[in-house]
Amino acid sequence: MMAAVVVAALIGPGPAQACRLALVLAMDVSASVDDAEYALQAQGTAAALRAPSVRAALLDPSQPPVAIAVFVWSGPADQDLVADWTVIDSATALDTLAQGVAAHPRNALASGRTATGDALLRAAGLLSQAPVCDRQVVDLATDGTFNAGTPPEAVRSSAAFRDITINGLAVSGGQVPDWRDGGTQETALAAYLTRLVIRGPGAFVEIAKDYGDFERAMTRKLERELAGMVLGQLP
Repeated sequence: MMAAVVVAALIGPGPAQACRLALVLAMDVSASVDDAEYALQAQGTAAALRAPSVRAALLDPSQPPVAIAVFVWSGPADQDLVADWTVIDSATALDTLAQGVAAHPRNALASGRTATGDALLRAAGLLSQAPVCDRQVVDLATDGTFNAGTPPEAVRSSAAFRDITINGLAVSGGQVPDWRDGGTQETALAAYLTRLVIRGPGAFVEIAKDYGDFERAMTRKLERELAGMVLGQLP
């Protein structure tokens, strides 16, 4: 018995728990997001995680579990981890995660800039420490375009994102000063994210009309991500 314990100690812990999806939720808290909007974003994300359709998909007993990590971001060096990797293998795990997201305070991040590329780099770093999963997805929510740090188009094309899908949630209603697509104010940010941020098979952008619409948009986004890829989305 003692020999077995010694061997186990030398080998170290076993492999991380397998799962079907490692999902990083990245929430924008740059200067364009005020305290009330942050509350709608955090509480909307928590409510989306608890939505009956999302809850059923996360806790589907016929499939391996999902692992989720959450952080907020603004400038190049301004990121704050809300929840480290949580394997959603029970209703308790899901409720604890949702409660933590809803209750997380809006810490003052220094620059207030929108460093989309650096947020993606932080997400890739988290995914490098994730449980072993079939798919890796970054779920990036923002209400503005990149204006500091590393350009997101350079990050998404790097080797770090070779096997990672990036989806976007565009919160409309703000200014998109450095992007003109000939569309409307509601669609301009989504067009920007589609062109320069999202990547991977089946990648998509969900649109929230404003922060009051965030819960609905996040719920829809999680439903699509948890449904996985369909054959028509394969390249």
